[in-house]
Amino acid sequence: MTIEIYVEGVVQGVGFRYFTQRIAKELGIRGFVKNLPDGRVYIVADGNDEQLDKFLSYIKKGPSAAIVRNVDVREINTDEEFDTFEIRF
Repeated sequence: MTIEIYVEGVVQGVGFRYFTQRIAKELGIRGFVKNLPDGRVYIVADGNDEQLDKFLSYIKKGPSAAIVRNVDVREINTDEEFDTFEIRF
């Protein structure tokens, strides 16, 4: 399953993308994370239900310097194939 996640709050400039990449790699999730111009973080994550549930529990907390106010999650269909989890700029 592939999901897209929009994370709102104090989530830029606090190591959120690196935190996300580390957790994704630990859980075997593929996809990417990037900052959006409006201050949110955008994540595309591909994995099984158990992996994604664990991943989302970490994302909802974020790294210690972050303040996560809202997490919007949607299942998506994509033709893009992911081999790893990367930070995009």
